[in-house]
Amino acid sequence: MNTFQLYTTDFHAWTQEQANLLKTQQWDTLDTVNLIEELETLGRKERQELRNRLAVLLGHLLKWQFQAEKRSNSWLSTIKEQRIQIKLLLQDSPSLKPYLEEVFLTAYELGLALAMRETQLGEQVFPEICPYTSEQTLNSDFLPN
Repeated sequence: MNTFQLYTTDFHAWTQEQANLLKTQQWDTLDTVNLIEELETLGRKERQELRNRLAVLLGHLLKWQFQAEKRSNSWLSTIKEQRIQIKLLLQDSPSLKPYLEEVFLTAYELGLALAMRETQLGEQVFPEICPYTSEQTLNSDFLPN
């Protein structure tokens, strides 16, 4: 089975074959077109994960602040977990740190939608602009009042 067929029929086997070809420096045999595409996809997934985790964190911070009477250990646990996961993601991929600021506004919009959906509070209850800085958002000691 040729490399392209393997890529389309058994992705895992294709990855193992490509890794072996790289290890043995068989450059001419590599499926460079699909390797490039997969590497670019990996980078996008890392960015998406950062954006999504930040959105969940911001959504729960909003819930914590604007629905204080319903605060729960579950919300606090989600806030802590997202902060840890973001910290680990940034440790594993430090080049994502500048992207954090770039995606902060979008993450807030997603977090706002999450908070509205989960609290059933109207849009007018929440700030239009994120009330937290990125530093506060990631600070393990910060909880909005």
